[in-house]
Amino acid sequence: MLHTLQYKLHSGKNSKLLYYLNGYSSLLVPSFVWQWQRDKLLQEIELSDDKDYIHSRINYYCKLNHPTLLPPSSPRIKDAHIPKKQKVYYFDSREVTRYFPSHLRWELLPGDIVHVPKLPSIVKSRPLTDNIANSTLLKMDKVRHFIFIKDDISWEDKRPTAIFRGKVAGKQSRIDFMHRYFGSDICDCGDVSRSSSQLPQEWHTPKKTISEHLAYRYIMALEGNDVASNLKWVMSSNSIAVMPRPTCETWFMEGTLIPDYHYIEISDDFSDLAEKLTYYNRHTDKAQTIISHAHDYVAQFRDNHRERLIALGTMNKYLQMVNG
Repeated sequence: MLHTLQYKLHSGKNSKLLYYLNGYSSLLVPSFVWQWQRDKLLQEIELSDDKDYIHSRINYYCKLNHPTLLPPSSPRIKDAHIPKKQKVYYFDSREVTRYFPSHLRWELLPGDIVHVPKLPSIVKSRPLTDNIANSTLLKMDKVRHFIFIKDDISWEDKRPTAIFRGKVAGKQSRIDFMHRYFGSDICDCGDVSRSSSQLPQEWHTPKKTISEHLAYRYIMALEGNDVASNLKWVMSSNSIAVMPRPTCETWFMEGTLIPDYHYIEISDDFSDLAEKLTYYNRHTDKAQTIISHAHDYVAQFRDNHRERLIALGTMNKYLQMVNG
């Protein structure tokens, strides 16, 4: 009980209380206030020194290149309401849809989406496959996924091993990883999901804070239902993310990450983990280069105003394509 309280107070993660306070308070602002700003903000994109970069991001997230009208059965923006569950998808999408006329139609698929929907939809995640035009990415569930940190521990001063903490139940890839490395000297492994009779009880361990993770040179970023939610803060640290090549992506554009440049890539069966860690422990210059590249990659998401413009531009393109 004491450890749980300490974890909640010092986890290093975003405050959900503050997130929801901001979300509910934004509902007090009349919609015409947001819509009055829309054209000015869209024009700002065209006048920006980063215009080409912003448009490249917009076109990466929304790959619709010709009108694909939604049917009359699709909901309108004004039909959205605060759900009992998955409220973050309502608040995160509303941060963008509030700038647009409420009669426009759209499709929102909340949750961990790893398939391409039949209708053009707004999603948090999509598979890294061909023909994904119906999956338009928006920055959603950001209170959980988008955490960037300041790490004061140099890579050389960290333990020369890896750490993994995550929910394992129901996630076959993570189960396979735990079977291979639990109790090994290579990786400090632990399952933080609720105790399951289908998994070894010795796997279950208390959660570790972000600060506790930073004592290790290598942090496993293993996909669960979709992407690895810790990847963003790991890449902003002085530790190195270790993972197989991603199979899906979010607003973080995991599909553009370069193996052994932004992160250390290991095989899908995890069999070469020891080999890879040994190599980088011996080639510290190459490890430092990966950390530098990861920091440069993360930097593009730190400009909150530019991120707002990109999100607005992405939704503008999507709504134009699906409404005609």
